Amino acid sequence: MYKQALTAGALLAALGVILGAFGAHSLKAMVTPERLLVFETGVRYQVYHSIALLLTGIIYMQYPVKQLRLAHVFFLIGIALFSGSLYAIVLTGIGGAGIGPLGVLTPIGGVFFILGWVWLAMGVRTSPRPSPKEREVTNER
Repeated sequence: MYKQALTAGALLAALGVILGAFGAHSLKAMVTPERLLVFETGVRYQVYHSIALLLTGIIYMQYPVKQLRLAHVFFLIGIALFSGSLYAIVLTGIGGAGIGPLGVLTPIGGVFFILGWVWLAMGVRTSPRPSPKEREVTNER
């Protein structure tokens, strides 16, 4: 699982940089300043949670517990729903001045972000403490 989390985190962070550059340079001329802020919010949360995926993968390498696998999945779903819905709202114009039908997905994605952080905390909290011998092996690496 850690390779999937690390790979997804790195690729989604790269995509966040690409989308951020697109928003700052190209999208600015196509949408209102308000919509650009919505797009930037999607990018910001995507990058934050890409870093969370990297962190989850790194922790999972040392403590492979189920809660960390779930955190990984919740972060991915959160990025897709939260950031994805914001991108879709801005790029399609669906919703006009309001939230529209796609806006329903945004808070659901936010709930998945929260679940990801809670499961990350639970995974770290419930991870077995390494024995002195295991700590020696880790320190030798």
